[in-house]
Amino acid sequence: MAMSLRAARLLGRRQFVCRQSSLSLRTAATTQLPRITLASRSFSTTRCRPGTPDVFHSLKESPAANFLSSLQETPKTPQTLTEKIVQRHAVGVAAGKVLRSGDYVTLQPHKCMTHDNSWPVALKFMGIGATRISDPNQIVMTLDHDVQNKTEKNLKKYSQIEQFAQKQGVVFYPAGRGIGHQIMVEEGYAWPGTLAVASDSHSNMYGGIGCLGTPVVRTDAASIWATGKTWWQIPPVAKVTLNGKMPLGVTGKDVIVALAGLFNNDEVLNHAIEFTGTDETLGSIPVDDRLTIANMTTEWGALTGLFPIDSILHGWLRARATLAAMTEGNVKDHHKKQFLHERIDELFTATGIVGQQLGHIFKPALAADKGAVYAKELFLDLSTLSPYVSGPNSVKVATPLVELEKQSIPINKAYLVSCTNSRASDLAAAANVFKDAAILNGGKIPKIPEHVNFYIAAASIPEQKAAEEAGDWQALLDAGAQPLPSGCGPCIGLGTGLLEPGEVGISASNRNFKGRMGSPDAKAYLASPEVVAASALSGKISGPGWFQAPEGYAGVRRGEGDGIPDEKRMMTIEDMLEKAIKDAEAAIDTFDADERAEQTSNTTTTSTTEPETLTEILPGFPEKISGEIVFCDADNINTDGIYPGKYTYQDDVTREKMAQVCMENYDPGFSQTARAGDILVSGFNFGCGSSREQAATAILAKGIPLVVAGRFGNIFSRNSINNALMGVEEYGDGAGGARWRSVECQGWGIAS
Repeated sequence: MAMSLRAARLLGRRQFVCRQSSLSLRTAATTQLPRITLASRSFSTTRCRPGTPDVFHSLKESPAANFLSSLQETPKTPQTLTEKIVQRHAVGVAAGKVLRSGDYVTLQPHKCMTHDNSWPVALKFMGIGATRISDPNQIVMTLDHDVQNKTEKNLKKYSQIEQFAQKQGVVFYPAGRGIGHQIMVEEGYAWPGTLAVASDSHSNMYGGIGCLGTPVVRTDAASIWATGKTWWQIPPVAKVTLNGKMPLGVTGKDVIVALAGLFNNDEVLNHAIEFTGTDETLGSIPVDDRLTIANMTTEWGALTGLFPIDSILHGWLRARATLAAMTEGNVKDHHKKQFLHERIDELFTATGIVGQQLGHIFKPALAADKGAVYAKELFLDLSTLSPYVSGPNSVKVATPLVELEKQSIPINKAYLVSCTNSRASDLAAAANVFKDAAILNGGKIPKIPEHVNFYIAAASIPEQKAAEEAGDWQALLDAGAQPLPSGCGPCIGLGTGLLEPGEVGISASNRNFKGRMGSPDAKAYLASPEVVAASALSGKISGPGWFQAPEGYAGVRRGEGDGIPDEKRMMTIEDMLEKAIKDAEAAIDTFDADERAEQTSNTTTTSTTEPETLTEILPGFPEKISGEIVFCDADNINTDGIYPGKYTYQDDVTREKMAQVCMENYDPGFSQTARAGDILVSGFNFGCGSSREQAATAILAKGIPLVVAGRFGNIFSRNSINNALMGVEEYGDGAGGARWRSVECQGWGIAS
């Protein structure tokens, strides 16, 4: 994949109509080299795939219009767990209306968390004339990103956030207390069966405990502060079935690294994911591993990653309730009020007399319905998995550890940090690597090599205390690890220990985009805590040797469907009926696709005035957008590539500076090549990654009014809409060629 800017000044003036073209965007941009002009019409002619909800933010109509029209329908259909939770938190829904993927809804989240970006959110909040937060109990503020920064400017911002929280009566957690997502989980703000949002892309993590977590952006957060509500379009839901059990030495980190690397063709892009499996399989996945898997569904491209509310979660919740009751502390502590046995048992219903008497045989009170409709189904056989490593510099590249070990890749830095993998169980796994090595070292913890720096930071103070009590924290310190404050730190590219040019790092964090953890000229890998620890000890990418490949090992078994062989499938009458219905629907879809393909092939010209979707263009909207193309020849250009993380929490960056650093990590020469008025054209999944609003505003600061891409990351789309950056993306059903739609508005065609 070329990472330099190519075809930067394309001056062709030929007519280029994308709506019905069979060319993909990247082919068209490469071969025809057009000037793009967008001329307005009275109404749009965007085609919507028959029978498939348009679930991305193309906004053929306004969210309100779609929402109101959706209330006319009252289908009695089974729901996914995602749809059920959304139904609980949607407001203004007509009686009897069953929400489905594709519906626009007004959401009232159970909780909304903001972190270091709380002050920019507060400025937006006050900028719209708001003075009081609508529901202070709905809001959680944490300081976790730039906690190592002790400059007067940063401390002033932190003080402003704390004072604002106190004035508004909002719960506040100071710098060093922990990473916001971990606080949401351990304090019980993220609760099973509820919907929680945060102005951070890793809100997906809450799905590890059955809480539908999804990110919002700063403007959305300000809206929630002011009104208690925001808008959402329910994504398509992908069902991911996990089979078998993880072998010894395989962790939740290996599961999600493998999923992101093996299903790396945007299979779940902008989807909600529901993980499922047999009781035996799910019973083998601890909650901490579930949190890790859910956390990194963000990197897989999904908007949520939801595990079921099951017996494993029930046991975890009750253990926390017991611990909360036994530990000393103020009775006003939030976790003491949240983790109550009676409240936990309300999430489950006892099954049968035995369950009622013994109190440990439960079924969840909230689960996906039998026959719920999923946009797609994938499976992964955990028993065929081995330790995996992500990278370098891409979460879409996953390699079995055994293959990288053969290459003896030296490392300079190792990191056991982030909300993904720095809980007490992760610290214990890393410490066990050194404790095992101590057996061969006369009982003394061995030291890491002098050329390796090993950084550790717990997800929260309670997690660090648990590791200290177990002796794991001290074991890591004895090995030479350098402790950092509980917070994001190196994961976001802030503070001590960043990668220098030419260095190689391996981290237990979640994101290894080029330049994110330091220099764009460094290489970053992601792995489990034990692999990170073993690599720090050996000075090269390696594992602790805990995994042993089974005899006759033939690689990872994965694919579409649920992965259960027919000969092993136990089907009830309901199952057989459901299968028959799905087979019939698949046959109908195939027939419709063939019919559309035939209609397309018989159509030599397509009228551009065919009324398909009517959307009024508001007065004052520009009649056309035209400019020279700046072509960024790559898929998956992420927000770190668009706007480097080191500037994200500098709230006083000028518009001129934003324009200067725009796309800096993608190509340092972008600033000299691109000019105001240009149109940026790129590949698929543009703007994936974090929720930083500057990814959109920096492009606007550069004077670029329009981005054309194969597909946008959902969070980038929200930021674009909120800040009036126009976008056009491709969509299609694979039968009728490429279609084009606007993310920002409708009523536009693409021509030159």
